[in-house]
Amino acid sequence: NFSLAGQDGYQLWSPFQADTDYFAPSTRDVMLNFRVDDLDALLVRILAAGGEMLGDVQDEPYGKFAWLVDPDGTKIELWQQTGDSG
Repeated sequence: NFSLAGQDGYQLWSPFQADTDYFAPSTRDVMLNFRVDDLDALLVRILAAGGEMLGDVQDEPYGKFAWLVDPDGTKIELWQQTGDSG
């Protein structure tokens, strides 16, 4: 567990089954997940730099989510907390 700028945060290791397709279209063995403050603004910057999203932003009661694949082929999930989740 760590704290950054007065906000609580955590590091989490979540293993998946070896045959999962959750990381698709990446063929990597891992996926990175980042909690962000302003998902919409970050996506504007990513798209302007040539990045491509996988699907549409998903808006859930506990947060907004977006996915992309980095130049090395690693799937990345971006999450902006909303509501009372944490």
